[in-house]
Amino acid sequence: MVTCATTAKHLAQIIILGAQVVGRAFTRALKQEFAASQAAAKRAGGGRAGAEKAATNIRLGMSIEEAKQILNLDKVDAEKLEKSYEHLFSVNDKSKGGSFYLQSKVVRAKERLDEEIKVAQATGKPKETSSQSSDQT
Repeated sequence: MVTCATTAKHLAQIIILGAQVVGRAFTRALKQEFAASQAAAKRAGGGRAGAEKAATNIRLGMSIEEAKQILNLDKVDAEKLEKSYEHLFSVNDKSKGGSFYLQSKVVRAKERLDEEIKVAQATGKPKETSSQSSDQT
């Protein structure tokens, strides 16, 4: 026969074990998030330039890498950007059976890359920015 004290003991052990598992998972997730944010800061270039890029990413809701993936571009090139944008925008037109959500992602991606081209022109950098150089700056 199981007594009330034994049941309470087992219940307390289960609660403690569960708390330990959750605590370890939380600690691991926190370490991963810290490492990811450090890596993102390093990719952004750190310092003032990195802070400006991070602010632009937040304001426009998308990183340069994500925008290039959406528009299927290797480099930020105004001509290829416009061609890819026009194609993807028309393919995803709701009246043609496309997705309004995808069409809006295409618009946001173009806005993000247009901003990058504008910044590159203002700072005197070349219009084309490869994915490797955008990771370093």
